[in-house]
Amino acid sequence: MALTAQFTGQFTGLPDLASLAPRWQALESRAAASFFLGWTWTGAWLESYAVRPELLAVTDGQGQDIALALFGHSMQPRLLGRSATLSLNQSGDASADRPFIEYNGLLIEAGREGEATEAVLRALQGRNDWRTLRLGGIAPDAPLLKIPARRRTRLDRSPVYQVDLEAVRAADYLSLLSANSRGQIRRALKDHGGALPAIARAMPADIEPWLEEMRALNAGRHADNAWDDPAFRRFAAALATRSEAVELLRFTDGEGVVGLLLNFLHDGTAMNYQSAFAAPRSGKDKPGLLCHAAAVDHYAARGLALYSLLAGKDRYKQSLATCEEALEWWQVDRFSPRLEAEAALRKILRRPACA
Repeated sequence: MALTAQFTGQFTGLPDLASLAPRWQALESRAAASFFLGWTWTGAWLESYAVRPELLAVTDGQGQDIALALFGHSMQPRLLGRSATLSLNQSGDASADRPFIEYNGLLIEAGREGEATEAVLRALQGRNDWRTLRLGGIAPDAPLLKIPARRRTRLDRSPVYQVDLEAVRAADYLSLLSANSRGQIRRALKDHGGALPAIARAMPADIEPWLEEMRALNAGRHADNAWDDPAFRRFAAALATRSEAVELLRFTDGEGVVGLLLNFLHDGTAMNYQSAFAAPRSGKDKPGLLCHAAAVDHYAARGLALYSLLAGKDRYKQSLATCEEALEWWQVDRFSPRLEAEAALRKILRRPACA
C-alpha cells in the first residue's frame, strides 16, 4: 500500500530571478493554473517593480516543487493602527500592486492540490509575524479561506463579465445583447463607415510605439492613471514582449486609430487587460464598444471559447457581456487585541471593513 506523500512548505527570501524562473516555469508546465499565476505575469511583475516578496515553496520528499507562491510582508494601515500583513502574490505596497492580480491563488502541480494546500496552510499557521492575510482576486471557494482565523471579511466581490464565443459563432453577436447595447453600437458604427474597425496584431517592432500610443490616449482621462507610472509601463512592455500569450491589438478605420487593447490568451479565453481609445467623433460615437465588439468577432473566428473583460463593475462591461462569474477580495485576521477593538468599533459605527 502506497504511503501518502508528505509535503513540506517553507518560506525563504526571494531567489534571484534567473534561478526562480526555471523552477516556476517547470511547475507551471505541470499545473492547471490561471494566466496570472504563470511566469509571464509573475516574472514581468518582479522585473518591473522593486519588490522582494518571500517565496513559499512546497516540496515533496525528493525536493521537487509541488506548489509555489509569493507573499509580501507589510504593515498595513487599519482603523486603530497598522497590522502586520501577508499578501498573496502581492507586495502590500499599493503602487507596486497596481498591476492588479486576478484569478489569484497557488501555483500547484495538477492532481496534488489538496495535500499542497494543507502544507501551505501549515506553513502560514507556523509563522507568528503576521496578524492579517490578504487574499486578493481569488475564486469565491478558494481553499486558502479555510485557514483557521478569528475573523474572515470579504472586502469586495466583483463580477467578471464575459462573452460566450460559442454563442457568437452560432448567432450574430449583437443579437445576443440588449436592445440598448445593440442600438449604441449601431449608432456608433455610423461614425466609422458602417463597419467595425480593422484589427492589426503587434509585431515586435510595433510594441514600443503602440504602447506609447496607449499611454498618450489615456493621458488625463483618469485621476489615478496607471499609464502615468513608469514602472507600470515597463510592466506592460515586459508582458507584451515575453510571450505569445500576450496580444497587443490596434483598431483602425479610414479616419485613423479607434483604439488599442492589450489582451491575454489562456486556456481558450481571451482576456482584455488594458485598453486605450480615441476620442469619440460625435455624441453618439462609442469607440470602446466598437473595439470590444471587433475583438469579440476576432476571437470567435479564431475558435476561442470566451472573451473576458476581467474584474470590474463598469457599466460598459455589463453591456457587452453574455455571461459572468465573480472574484473576491478577502481579509483574514488572527486574534489581536487591537483588531478585536477595531471590530467592535466598526460594529458600533456600522462601518464596513472596506471603508
